[in-house]
Amino acid sequence: MNIDSIKNGIVIDHIQAKKGMEIYELLELEKLDCSVAIITNAKSQKMGRKDIIKINRNIDLDLDILGYIDPNITINIIKDDVRVEKYHVQLPEKIVNVVKCKNPRCITSIEQELDQVFVLTDKEKKVYRCKYCETSKEEIENN
Repeated sequence: MNIDSIKNGIVIDHIQAKKGMEIYELLELEKLDCSVAIITNAKSQKMGRKDIIKINRNIDLDLDILGYIDPNITINIIKDDVRVEKYHVQLPEKIVNVVKCKNPRCITSIEQELDQVFVLTDKEKKVYRCKYCETSKEEIENN
């Protein structure tokens, strides 16, 4: 398989395998008017398997979304066929409007205009809790 390199743009690398499409959807990359390549299950010496996203344009990325999905992601900024910048994302302290609280008693169920805010409460286990009702993201997904 041959995926062309990009002249100017962004390469999101070291994405946990099978998480590339989730990132594509959450970042709303389908709305871009440039080429976006998603490579899934690529071989990786470091990770075994990984996903990669190549965006053929420089855009502002929501680093909180990337860090929430996989804090091991690296971002490469490409300019004139050369990587000019490389940085790592981190687990964000809070995420806004990425996941929704499904607790029927939560104020966000009634007040639709409120942002869905989840706060990191356990960095080791990557546990996020709703800012308003303190329901954990895991409790939401398991119900």
